[in-house]
Amino acid sequence: MSDIHDGIEDHTPHKPRKGIYVLPNLFTLAALFGGFYAIVMAMNDRFDMAAIGIFCAMVLDSLDGRVARMTNTQSAFGEQMDSLADMVSFGAAPALISYEWALKGIGRWGWVAAFVYCACAALRLARFNVNTAVVDRRFFQGLPSPAAAALVVGFIWLVNDMGYVGSDVVWFMFALCLYAGLTMVTNLPFYSFKDLQMKRSVPFAVIVLLVLVIAAINIEPHFMLMIVFAVYGFSGYFLYAWRRAKGLQTSVISTSTDEPDEQGLHK
Repeated sequence: MSDIHDGIEDHTPHKPRKGIYVLPNLFTLAALFGGFYAIVMAMNDRFDMAAIGIFCAMVLDSLDGRVARMTNTQSAFGEQMDSLADMVSFGAAPALISYEWALKGIGRWGWVAAFVYCACAALRLARFNVNTAVVDRRFFQGLPSPAAAALVVGFIWLVNDMGYVGSDVVWFMFALCLYAGLTMVTNLPFYSFKDLQMKRSVPFAVIVLLVLVIAAINIEPHFMLMIVFAVYGFSGYFLYAWRRAKGLQTSVISTSTDEPDEQGLHK
């Protein structure tokens, strides 16, 4: 009987082995390293390098999702990994950097402000994950965590490069952390730029303008980046006021949903 069974081919279907896509997760891990590097640099009083680490993490974070879509390697694991990396790079890292740079000089008020920022980043990322299917893709619901991190560390980079220390602007840093953190958990609409068509032809003048912008950033990167993210960091309030004045829907929730049950999103 054993000979008979040995001669019979096994036609039992085998489930494909689940694995982890390497390429997009390499970008995510590199972004995570940028946040970790920023924390280490802040511990060594290299706040300029800490800011550069956060900005590098921002670039890498913007690439991992695009790489996954281009190579058709999206996965639930990658989404979770991206959120955890964002929490480190754009939640914990900016809070710790701001605390080390200035906030620890005002005692408990300092760590409270840093914690509020960190907690709001966690809440914003959790809400983003559960509301992905119902939010208008043209807008973010609240200030995105990378932009909030850029606002905080960009200010530190700029002021530090001007020769000032954290104690000179400690209360402004306190207010900025609270502003960035609380703005992340508002329902304000922030333009996402996801509806821009990169394959669409544009006038030649647009290319020239982009060259000038890149050149300006290269001349004074800390100053120009701070200006860009400061404008974006306040844009949600202006966009909300403009849409309300025009009688347009101010909520970015495009359809109703049962979970999560958040009252007042369409007001």
